[in-house]
Amino acid sequence: MMQLVSSPPEPVETPVGQLYQRHWLGLLIAIRQHIPSEADAEDILLDVFLAAMEHSALFQISAQRQEAWLRRVAYNKCMDYHRRGIRRPAQSLHDDVAERLVDEKTLTPEQSLLHQEELTQLQEHLGSLSREQQEVLRLRFADELPCAQIAARMRKSEGAIRTMLSRTLNLLRGIYKQRREEGNCYE
Repeated sequence: MMQLVSSPPEPVETPVGQLYQRHWLGLLIAIRQHIPSEADAEDILLDVFLAAMEHSALFQISAQRQEAWLRRVAYNKCMDYHRRGIRRPAQSLHDDVAERLVDEKTLTPEQSLLHQEELTQLQEHLGSLSREQQEVLRLRFADELPCAQIAARMRKSEGAIRTMLSRTLNLLRGIYKQRREEGNCYE
């Protein structure tokens, strides 16, 4: 069972916190009907409440209309998730990593040099991140901790950790995408 269901969040006295308290479970259940992955469903739930925070008029309407708005946003985010999957099918991270991991002994000198260069560039990119971003990546991927445990260690909310992790990974993707595009210009 996923983390959100096993331990309800602590009550929060902000309008968004109260909205979250009333609707998080129902929305998560609805999202899970469309999204098979627990982690992706939780990310979508977070995106729904981030959208709610940005939509200040939401707090001026009735509770029934708020719920309808949240459900519509959740549905739209689920459909966006599936559209992204159609255009760019998801690859298993395990498979991708397995393909890239190579026995150092089987590499040619050129391949070994390229591999070392990629590692050096990765270290440079990671070094350009803030200490907090580096720490959240280390805890998530090196220590393999779930976001809830990272949040407890870093004394932040789980939502803040998920957002930081997502933004940091998107930043790194952007750096690599830009690097690939710049490389293609020379080909």
